[in-house]
Formats: sequence, structure tokens, C-alpha cells
Amino acid sequence: MVLSLYTLLVSPRGGRDLGVAFALSYLVNSALKYGLNLPRPFTDDPALASAAARATAGGPGLPSGHAQMSATLWLGIAAQVRRPAFTLFAAVLVALIIASRLVLHVHFPSDVVVGLLLGLAFAYLGTHGQFNQQGAGRWAIPLVLLALSALLPAGTPREYSAGLGLLAGYWAGRADFAPPHDWAGRLVVGVLGLVLIFAVYLGLGAALGALGHSPLLRALRYAAVVLVALHGVPLLLGRWLPHTASGIWDTKQKEPQPGL
Repeated sequence: MVLSLYTLLVSPRGGRDLGVAFALSYLVNSALKYGLNLPRPFTDDPALASAAARATAGGPGLPSGHAQMSATLWLGIAAQVRRPAFTLFAAVLVALIIASRLVLHVHFPSDVVVGLLLGLAFAYLGTHGQFNQQGAGRWAIPLVLLALSALLPAGTPREYSAGLGLLAGYWAGRADFAPPHDWAGRLVVGVLGLVLIFAVYLGLGAALGALGHSPLLRALRYAAVVLVALHGVPLLLGRWLPHTASGIWDTKQKEPQPGL
């Protein structure tokens, strides 16, 4: 939700690039988490963490997904926005998230440290990486990613197929629109944009769920949601999200609009 709002309301190009980095971060976190299969603090002693805390702890321990993904998202946005007040807010928020994982006894300190370092790396990638998808690569890479999801066994953790779908969608998507320039437009786009995105997410979940929960269908669902956010919402709300020329690929488009 945060990334969608940032893309629609602040920096379309920056949000799309950060989306690619976010998806890569999610995939790397999942691969390390399930590949290393390291325990959590409560693995041998469930009494260490409450039932509610354990419910937030999916999969093995290292690296911490909350630490890594929050750092990728919030510090990535802060690196693009480059405003001291927001950077402070983002840093405090990430620090609180990390502290909560330790206080709840769902992660060891090493889990959150590794997650934070990885998150910083992907935040940097989302700000400085070049993801211009020219020519056949725009669609070839997403097709390869979806093909990989089709090869995943049915029992594979859902994070893999969801991550592949997110990456496929963000790679194929082009943020060729300008954000709204007034508060009324931001309000309209923020509310209606999220309604449209969630409607597609929930609608596809119901429709594809009836066909089974295969990795490929899950990947297609997440890819479709991303493409709706990058193309469907701007198309339907074009009055407030005007189409831009090919100059959108100028890296200066990563800068947020003045006054935001």
C-alpha cells in the first residue's frame, strides 16, 4: 500500500524502480530464510513469545523479513526523497520495527542485523539501480520469471511465487504518468487508486483461488496487481495522472514533485 501510494502520488519512476528492488529483496530474503532454515528464539521454547507474536513470525529466522523489507521500503523512499525530516522519520520507524522483533522474542539480534544490512543494500539499489527495460527484455524477463514460478512444486513456500510475480509486474510496468499536483487530486487518486488495486487483488484472489493455489496462478495474481497499479489506475484516473512522453525514463523523474 505504501509503495503504491508513493508511486501514484509522489514519484512514479522512483516507485517503479523501488518496486523492482523491493521484489528482489523479498526473493532474496525468502531464499536465505528457507535455504538456511535457522531457528527462531521460541523454536525450542514456545513460551518465550506470545501466540500473537508467533503468528507474525512466518518461516525460519534469519534474515528478519520485517527488518529487511521495512528498510528496503522506507529507507529506499527516504533515499529518493532526500529530505532530512522524512529520513529521520523513516529511520526511527525502521528502528522501532526492528526493536519490536527483538522485544517480542521472534528474532535473534543476528537475524535483524543481517536483515537491516540487506535492506540497506536493496534500498540503495532501488535508488541508484538502472532498470530501463528497452526492447524485447521488457517482456522476456517477466515471461522467464513466470515460467520459473510454473516450475515450482505445489508445496513451495508462497513467498517465492509472490516475489516472482511482483518482480515480473514491476519489470514489465512503465510509470509513464505524472503524479497529481494539488491536494484534491492526491486525495482522489489515493483513495480511488487503493480501492481499485485492492479490488483487483481480492477479486483475483477469489477467482484464481477457485482454480487452485498453484505457484503460477499466485505469481500471475501479483504481477497483474502491479500492472493495474502502474497502468490501470493511471488509465482510469487520467484526469489526475496525465500521461507523459518517453522522457519519463530520465533519471530526474525519480525526484518527487516540489511541495510534496
